[in-house]
Amino acid sequence: MGELKEEETFIEGLRRILFIGSISSFIGNAISTNLKAAGFEVSFAKADVTSIMKEKGSADIYLMYLTEDVSSLSDALVYLKDTCIEEEKHLFLIGYESEIKEAYAIIPEDLIKGTFDRPINVKEMVAGLKEKVEEHSFEPRKKHVLVVDDSGTFLRTIKSWLDPYYKVSMVNSGMNAITFLAKHKPDLILLDYEMPVCSGPQVLSMIRDEVTTSDLPVMFLTSKGDKESVMKVLSLKPDGYILKSRTQAEILEEIARFFESKKIRSLS
Repeated sequence: MGELKEEETFIEGLRRILFIGSISSFIGNAISTNLKAAGFEVSFAKADVTSIMKEKGSADIYLMYLTEDVSSLSDALVYLKDTCIEEEKHLFLIGYESEIKEAYAIIPEDLIKGTFDRPINVKEMVAGLKEKVEEHSFEPRKKHVLVVDDSGTFLRTIKSWLDPYYKVSMVNSGMNAITFLAKHKPDLILLDYEMPVCSGPQVLSMIRDEVTTSDLPVMFLTSKGDKESVMKVLSLKPDGYILKSRTQAEILEEIARFFESKKIRSLS
C-alpha cells in the first residue's frame, strides 16, 4: 500500500460538513460546489432545530450562514452550542461582523472554531476553512462511553481507568440511562447486569426496542459470569460481555478492540 498524498490524508480527517442556511440560494450552491471540490462531503439543513437534528448525521463540522435577524436563529444556535459541547463538533459561522457578535451572545466564542465575514469570496472562504481544519488538525474526537452501574465506587474506579482515553459519562441506574439516552448518543454503553428496579437485561431490551437507540453498541461490564446469565442476554445481541474481575489493562484492551473492529467494519 503506497503512501497517502497530502489530500488523501485530509480526506481521512474531518471532512463531513453540514451547511446550515438557505439550501436553494445561489451562495448556498456555490459554497457546496466549492466545498466538494476541496474534498469535503456536504449535506444541508435549514436553520431550525428540527432540520438540524434530522440532517446532522455523522457530520464533523457545522457551517452556519447567519441572517440579519440573528434572534430568529436563537433556538438553532442554542442547540448547536449544546451539540458542540456534548458531541465535540466543530462550528464555523458566516456573517457580517454585527451578526457574529450577536451569535457570540448565545454561543461562547471559544466554542466557535472560526468565522468568515460577509460578503464572502466563496473560493477564499473554502480555502480558509480547509486551512483551519488542517492547521488545527483537531485531535480525533474522543469516543463517548456511557457507564451504567449502581455502585458509586465502581463508577469512580472505571471512570479513572477510561478518562485518559475516552469521554466518560456515568449514570447510577437503568432508568437514568434511558433518560440520558433520550438526549445523548454515546459511542458505547458499558452496562451492569444486576441493578435494582431496572436490571441490565431490561435496560438493553428497552434500548433495542426504541428506534432512536436500537443501534447503539452495548457491552455488559458485570460480575455475573455464570452461563445462565450470559445466555439470557444473547438474544438481545450485546456487543460484548466483560467481567469486572478482569484487570484494568484487559478491560481497556477489550474496549479498544471493539472500537478498532467497528472502524474496520465501517471501512469494508
